[in-house]
Amino acid sequence: MKILHTADWHLGKRLDRFSRLEEQILVMNEIVQIADEQNVDMVLIAGDLFDNFNPGVEAAELFYKTLKRLSLNGKRPVIAISGNHDSPSLINAPDPLARECGIILIGHPKAEILPFGTEHFSIINSKEGFIELKIDSIPFPIRILHTPFANEVRLKEYFGENKEEEINRVLAQEWKNLADQFCDDTGVNLLTAHLYMNKRGAEILEEPEGEKPIKIGNADLIFSDSIPEQIQYTALGHLHGFQNIGTKEKPVIYSSSPLCYSFSEAGQTKFISIIDAEPGKIVSYEKKILKSGRALVRKTFSSIEDTVQWLSENPNTFIELTLESESFLTADERRLIYQSHNGIVHLIPKVRNLELGESQTHEINLSQDIDILFKDYFKSKNGGQEANEELMNLFNEILNA
Repeated sequence: MKILHTADWHLGKRLDRFSRLEEQILVMNEIVQIADEQNVDMVLIAGDLFDNFNPGVEAAELFYKTLKRLSLNGKRPVIAISGNHDSPSLINAPDPLARECGIILIGHPKAEILPFGTEHFSIINSKEGFIELKIDSIPFPIRILHTPFANEVRLKEYFGENKEEEINRVLAQEWKNLADQFCDDTGVNLLTAHLYMNKRGAEILEEPEGEKPIKIGNADLIFSDSIPEQIQYTALGHLHGFQNIGTKEKPVIYSSSPLCYSFSEAGQTKFISIIDAEPGKIVSYEKKILKSGRALVRKTFSSIEDTVQWLSENPNTFIELTLESESFLTADERRLIYQSHNGIVHLIPKVRNLELGESQTHEINLSQDIDILFKDYFKSKNGGQEANEELMNLFNEILNA
């Protein structure tokens, strides 16, 4: 069978003042197209479906329309779990109606999905944190261990008071109990979770810039050796770059976000994962590139002319722009830069330090005119750079307002 794994959609997310909704519509269309072209049998979405607990109407509409299209109106099962940006109750709310379309929404850890059937597939077995599916076109069952994100309150509720010391042990034991009870080599065995996971002893993986903390008390990391040996593929969400923190034989995959959502992701290629799986055999997976959306770019220039030329030649980007110069930008220069491109998220002027030598201290004469005091202060804070006429006019305008 073929499975599509995606995560971290963050529908409704903005980049500073810029909406990303149009890009998200395009990339959702792309994911649906890949699912159809690859003729996948099932879809796993590993959390952070929305960017906040109260998504806007447009983001919610895009989410439900995309799930319905992915499900082929009930022919293809779609399983989506909540992440640390999602409200579990919001994710759970439409579940009875969603099931009619072949969509299984799981908001809380240890949720138990009651068995049900559609015309094309059915849940034939379930327990807290586990479902087993039978798809009519597939001659074997599919077992899925599922662990949505749990915040501190939910961790206490589900895993007890000693969560800091116990979370790795408890998760490992619960997963093992489920795998030992339900997962043998007569079916495909999967795990999907929204967790901050890594190999034991490996270099710490960087979380996305601006990502809400996913630290779990002092135990801020779940180790991949907690995954039961029966699991053939682990579909993770949370980290926004594609990576396998497992092995070739037992992949543990962060599939990546579908778009670059912060400048820490500048230059990243985004993917979904297409898995080929059958009982008792090593799975294979293929990274499928997602091409929609504007690239995020960090650029540094030393002249206005070069800046404007690059901006004009690269319109389909969002930019964090640093401009090094010997004096502060004038209003006309700023206007020219912003008129050259509609995707400048940050403009960072950086004045070269031409006159700064050894740091010196001197007595300040507070009886001086305030203009002189401001000029001295500005010069001391900016490497000897004098305040220009435009800046002084602005200072006096504020002073006399």
